[in-house]
Amino acid sequence: MKLLLQYITALMLFPCLGFAYAGNAASDSLNSLEQRFFEYKNKGDFNKASLSLASAYEIATANEDSESIIDICNLYTELFLDYDQFEKAGVYIETAKRALNLYDYKRGEAVSKSFEAIYLAKNGEKDEAVDLLKEAKKIVPKRDLSTNNQVLFNEAIMYMYLENFNRAKRIFQRLLPFQGDYEEEYLTAKALLYLATIDLDKNYLESTELHLTRLLTIVNDNGFMKLKLEASKLASALFEKERKYELALEYLKQAEAINKTYFSNDILNSQREAANNSQLDFLTRLNDQLKKDAVKQEQTVNISKLTSVLSSALLIIISLLTISLYRNNQIKFKTNDLLLKKNLELQVAKDSAERAMQAKAQFLSTVSHELRTPLYAVTGLTHLLLEEDPKDSQKDHLKSLKYSGEYLLNFINDILQINKIEANKLALDKYPFDVRQILSKVVDSLQQPAKEKENNIVLNLDKNIPEMLIGDPLKLSQIFINLVGNALKFTEKGSVTLSAKTAKSTDTDVTIHFEVKDEGIGISEEMQKNIFDSFSQGSEQINRKYGGTGLGLTIVKSLLTLYDSQISVDSELGKGSTFFFDITFELPDDEIKELITAPSKVQEELYANLNILVVEDNKINQVITQKMLSKKGIKCDIASDGYQAIEKAKKGKFDAILMDIHMPGISGLKATQEIRKFNQTIPIIALTAISLDESKDDFYEAGCNDVITKPFKPEVFYKKIAHNVVRNIKVNL
Repeated sequence: MKLLLQYITALMLFPCLGFAYAGNAASDSLNSLEQRFFEYKNKGDFNKASLSLASAYEIATANEDSESIIDICNLYTELFLDYDQFEKAGVYIETAKRALNLYDYKRGEAVSKSFEAIYLAKNGEKDEAVDLLKEAKKIVPKRDLSTNNQVLFNEAIMYMYLENFNRAKRIFQRLLPFQGDYEEEYLTAKALLYLATIDLDKNYLESTELHLTRLLTIVNDNGFMKLKLEASKLASALFEKERKYELALEYLKQAEAINKTYFSNDILNSQREAANNSQLDFLTRLNDQLKKDAVKQEQTVNISKLTSVLSSALLIIISLLTISLYRNNQIKFKTNDLLLKKNLELQVAKDSAERAMQAKAQFLSTVSHELRTPLYAVTGLTHLLLEEDPKDSQKDHLKSLKYSGEYLLNFINDILQINKIEANKLALDKYPFDVRQILSKVVDSLQQPAKEKENNIVLNLDKNIPEMLIGDPLKLSQIFINLVGNALKFTEKGSVTLSAKTAKSTDTDVTIHFEVKDEGIGISEEMQKNIFDSFSQGSEQINRKYGGTGLGLTIVKSLLTLYDSQISVDSELGKGSTFFFDITFELPDDEIKELITAPSKVQEELYANLNILVVEDNKINQVITQKMLSKKGIKCDIASDGYQAIEKAKKGKFDAILMDIHMPGISGLKATQEIRKFNQTIPIIALTAISLDESKDDFYEAGCNDVITKPFKPEVFYKKIAHNVVRNIKVNL
C-alpha cells in the first residue's frame, strides 16, 4: 500500500473554501484571483498558482482582511502538500497558527488544524493527528456544509497516511459525489483516485477499474493534469496486474508524456525558483504584518515571543527550500527511469486488446435479437400444441415447458440489460396481474425437480388476497423461482411450502406477506450473514454436492429492492429454513379493470371478420403467427419484407398490421413510416424482439400504435389486437 500511496502523495490535498473580504471591488478581485489559483493548481502550474496567491495577499492586506490572509496561508500549505514538500507546508501551518492567535476565524482555524493533522500523520504521530482532527471537526460551524466536507476529506487523507485504509475508504465513499462551494469535479476525481488506490492494493480489480473509468473521464474533460498523471500510473499498474499489457503500456506512455510536458525536473525547478521570491516576500511581509497586529494586541499577546518565533520560521523556510528542491529532483529522476523501462516491456499487446473490445461491443449489440427469435418459436409452438388437445399426460409437461420458456426469456432480458442495473436504471413494470396465477405457475414449473428428490410442494394462498393487483409479475416470478428452486435443491423427501397472506389492506393498496419454508439442511447462524452475497453457498462441500452458481439469493435481494422490500431468513442447521418478506401492491381502479376485461367482451364475430397483414421474414415465425391468428378465425396475409408490406398495404384492405422490425431490405420502422404517408388510421402493432439499443419510444415515434414483444403470451397477443382494432373503429365512427 505504501508503494501505491506514492502514486498520489504529490497530489494537492484540498482547497480552502475561499477568501474572506470586504468591499465590492476587493471582492471581485479576490474571487478572480482565487479562481485563477484553482485553475493553475489543478492544471499543474506551480509558478502561476503561487503568483496568484501573492497578488491576492496584496489586496487582502490593503483591505486589512485578516480572514483572507489566513485563507492564503492555508492555500500555500496545500500547494506545497500538492508537490510533496511537507517541510515547507509545515512552515505555513505554523504561520497560520500564529496568525490565528491574533485573529478569531473559526473556519480558517478548522481548515488549518485538519492540514496539521495530515502533516502529523505523515510524520507518524498517530495519536496527535487524530486528536487534532477531532478538534477541527468541533470548530466547524454546523451549517457550513462546504467546510465540513473539506475537513472530512482531510480526515480521510489522514487515515491514508495512518494506513487505516478501510476507514479512509468509507469516508471517501460517503463524500462522493463531492459537494462544496468550489472544485466539486476536481475533488470528486481525487476521491476516486484514492478509492482506486485502496482497491488495487486489496486486488479488488473490478471496482478499481470502475473508479478509474470515472476518474479518467473527469480529468480528461477538465484538464486536471496532476491527477491525470497519477491516474495513468495507477491504471498502468492495474492492467499489468490483470495481464492486459497492452492497456498497461498505453497508460504508462500517457503518464510519461504528461510527466515530460508538465512535471519534468527542468519545468518544476524553473517554476519553483520563479515562485520562491514571491513566497519569501509573502512570508516577510506577513511577518511584518503580524508584528504590527501583535503591537495592537500587546495587552493579550507577548510581542517579543511572537517576533522571535516568526523570525525563526523565516530562517527555516530558506533552509527547507533548498532541501525540498533536492529531494524532489531525486524522486522525479527515479520516476522517469521507471517509465522508460516499462515503456519497452508493454508495447506488444495493443492491437489484440482493441480487437477484443470491438468483438465484445458487437456481441452485446446483436445477442438480444438472436436469442429472442428461437424463443419465439419455442413458446409459440408450445402454445399451439396446448391448443390442439394434447393427451392429459402431456399437458403438464407442455405447460411447464411454456412457463419455463417465458422465464428463460425474462432471465435473458435481465442479463442483457446489466448495463441498466449498474446505472440504477432497472425499474418495475406496472400492469394488472393475478398473483394466484403467478404462484400456481411457479409451482407447476418446479414439479419435475420436486419429484426427482421426492419432495412435495405445498401452495397456501389467503382467500382475502384481491383477484387483481398492479405490479411486475415477471420479476415476481423470478423471485419465487429462485426461492422455491433453492428450497427444493437443499431438501430431500420433504415438503416445500409457498405461502401468501394479506398483512394490511387499504382502499388503494394491499400488503402481502410471503414465505417459502423448507425441511432441508438449514443454514448456520454464521452463514446467514453471507448467504445474500454473490457466489455464496456456504462451503465448497455444499457447492460440490448441490451445485449452482450461488447467485439465486443475490438476484432475489436485488429484485426485492425494486419493491422497497427486504428479505429475511429464519433457519437452524438440520431443521430447515424459512425466507420471508412483505410487498405492497397497488390496487387497480375501475377504469383499469374495464380495460382488462374489454378484450374479453369482444365477440368472436369481430375476430372472424378481421383481415390482418403479417410482416415477418422468418418462415417459422410466419407459420406460428398465422396459426395463432387462425385459432380465432382471423384471416391474414403474409409479407416477407418491408417492401412487400408497403405494396400490400397500398392495394389491400386490412384491419391491422403486425410489423416485425428487423428484416432484410428496409426495417419495420422504415416500412411503418412509409405506410403512414398514405394511411394514417390503420393500427400498426410492432411484433418484435427488442434489442439493447432500441426502446418502445422508437416504435411509437415511427408511427406504431402498440408493441408486442416476442416471445409473447397468447392472451396478451389477442387482447392487444382486439384493443387496437376496437379503438380504431371507435375513433373513425
